Amino acid sequence: MLLKSTQYSIKVFETTITDEIEFMDFFDNNYTLFKDHLIVIKGECSSSIKEYLKSKELTYLNDITLPKGRTRKALEEELKAQNVDAAVLAQIAQSELDKLSNQLQNNLTVLDEIVRSGRELEIKGDLLLLNRVNSGATITTNGNVIITKVVEGAIRCSGNFMMLTASPKANIIFHGVEVDNTLLEDRLNRVELKNNEIIITPVLKKEINWAL
Repeated sequence: MLLKSTQYSIKVFETTITDEIEFMDFFDNNYTLFKDHLIVIKGECSSSIKEYLKSKELTYLNDITLPKGRTRKALEEELKAQNVDAAVLAQIAQSELDKLSNQLQNNLTVLDEIVRSGRELEIKGDLLLLNRVNSGATITTNGNVIITKVVEGAIRCSGNFMMLTASPKANIIFHGVEVDNTLLEDRLNRVELKNNEIIITPVLKKEINWAL
């Protein structure tokens, strides 16, 4: 599916109204300068001000915080940090995989692709997924699962363990029990079945036990 989009560059004028008459006089006197701006009004905006802006055909938003623009250098630094973070996460996943290798079955499937919405993936054995699971996608496996990126779809697992990143939108069923995904709060979390209990262990954090 192709995403059609249009990007706009707009000028924004942000203000707070302390005196309505003064506010309207300002825009009467500077209408030509600000008629092509987006007016962002912080705080209260009365019906009379709204009617005034409408009569002047001025586009406005009330009490909303707009994202601040970033320089190219800041964007490059953020992308670099994300790449470093992803590399660290992959190393952690590999380390945990090595620790749990004695629990793995012989049939391991390794995928480095996005599981997109509408896809139903059935795996016989273990799964190592190096990408994300989109909303509307479902993964079902009778083995173990390690996913190194965010899950927004559904996971159905009956293996010994799962390893997942923080995924507040995921729908996770482990051995027939729905997992409270708010407990998957770390960058990587281990979910195991031990002594008839589901144990969630955020990496480098203390364990959280559930009764099954």
